Amino acid sequence: MRQKRKLSNGADERYHPNAQQTADFGIVLRDFYPPEMSNARCEAYNSGILERPIESWQKAYTETSAQQNAMTANAAVVHWFKSDLRLHDNRALQMAYRVAREHKIPLIGLYILSPEDLTAHLSSPARVDLTLRTLEQLKRDLGELDVPLYMETQACRKDIPRRIINLCQEWGANHLFANLEYEVDELRREAKLIRLCAENGIRFETAHDMCVVPPGVLSSQQGRQYAVYSPWFRSWLAFLNENPEYLEVSEDPTSNPGDARRYFKELFECPVPATPENKRFDDVEKADRVRRAFPAGEHEGLRRLEEFLEKATAYDDERNFLSGETTSKLSPYFASGSLSARTAVAKAREANAGKISRGEAGYISWISEVAWRDFYKHVLVHWPFICMNKCFKFEFTNIDWSYNNTHFEAWAAGKTGYPLVDAAMRQLHATAWMHNRCRMVVSSFLCKDLLIDWRRGERYFMEHLIDGDFASNHGGWGFGSSTGVDPQPYFRIFNPIRQSERFDPDGEFIRRWVPELRGVEGNAIHAPYERGAGDIARANGYPEPIVDHARQRGVALRKYKDAARGA
Repeated sequence: MRQKRKLSNGADERYHPNAQQTADFGIVLRDFYPPEMSNARCEAYNSGILERPIESWQKAYTETSAQQNAMTANAAVVHWFKSDLRLHDNRALQMAYRVAREHKIPLIGLYILSPEDLTAHLSSPARVDLTLRTLEQLKRDLGELDVPLYMETQACRKDIPRRIINLCQEWGANHLFANLEYEVDELRREAKLIRLCAENGIRFETAHDMCVVPPGVLSSQQGRQYAVYSPWFRSWLAFLNENPEYLEVSEDPTSNPGDARRYFKELFECPVPATPENKRFDDVEKADRVRRAFPAGEHEGLRRLEEFLEKATAYDDERNFLSGETTSKLSPYFASGSLSARTAVAKAREANAGKISRGEAGYISWISEVAWRDFYKHVLVHWPFICMNKCFKFEFTNIDWSYNNTHFEAWAAGKTGYPLVDAAMRQLHATAWMHNRCRMVVSSFLCKDLLIDWRRGERYFMEHLIDGDFASNHGGWGFGSSTGVDPQPYFRIFNPIRQSERFDPDGEFIRRWVPELRGVEGNAIHAPYERGAGDIARANGYPEPIVDHARQRGVALRKYKDAARGA
């Protein structure tokens, strides 16, 4: 039995042979997180021995239901905005508005910025900037309806539940509404808040708004949660066809039912919180470039959705190609809550003659891509240990990963000598966004060619993407590293040269992001040192490949095979 020892931060090493090594690279022991969970504890979640956070949330509701139901409206109703920064199709906001209208009392919007949460969740400067810009737009939109948006920064995230109680009491509000977030920390916070509200005479109601179909609704014929996308998606489609009300878009609120400007005048003057120092752009030109590429707010999200659906019939054929605008680029608006997945699917269904499971291949393909966001959140809820530095296939946690920092830095900087990988990483740095095909290629390259722990890549993406969403990002890295829910075995390894030839056949994407290779002609662009263009590449400072793909593929297969056998 492995003995515990103390790590540099005083925590115990628990069960992982490389705990100190991974901690040194900021993978396991990041701020506000405990040491890595053991495989045995993961199995305890799988077997139902440990209570899942969603179950703790449900229990809190059940045990306080009598107290909650006995409460009647008072002087105001509060909607707590989180990852739902929009008026259109916002389930909990509509619930709050109905109560305010029924009792003719003011509706108040609330937003609390938590720098500790931003740090714990590895939110990128681009993602934080988009959130704050979206709050500016949301404040204006609410103001036009005479609804104030009170915003503040809360230094200690553990104090947020108590602070919300205090604000509700200050405003005379005993009705609080919010949409659920499904990560472990957030579900545990909501369970605590439910009980605090009940103790303090406040009715707290939440809505499933983030997913089209809420987690837990779908199960296999054996009554189990799906761990494979294809059968899950068939079940998702069948459920929506049988229950079309789940695609009904919520009405926008109209003018505030109560006289908020009389009773809460000072709340209308509330400024948007300042950007935390560790989440500011360090490059002014990049900040301007990202802001131009992704204007903030739900109006822009809805405009882009409509614009995309006009040409989405070609999506299935073109979505993997890297040059041109072949995807919707709506992911930042989903991530910030400016656009709901429900609205997106409902609009696509409308464009597809009212169908979601047959019709134009482009629409069906895009609906399937939106559904992946639901799927990964369903996985997160049922297997919560993936929020705790573990992978779905937790037996692969102990692969003999490499921690070669020179290789990692070359990958991050886009200087691996593999043009498609390098172009993709440079696109990320320039725009805070990356094409999904590129995400698959670079994640496979990091884990299968460089043999570097997938958690370094997962973290790096979250720290740089404008659309960083934990569930989707973790799911993508699980796919790229073969440690996630994808049923394909570990011997699926992307060849970066073949991927380049297939999805950037003319090299336009590479030439745009790797200027050192603009003088390379023909198919040599995909592998200049192998195809006679090494002199041009070398003269312009482009590096030779840092590893040999064929050799590294063999090494990766052996390491994964050993881990699968428990070696």
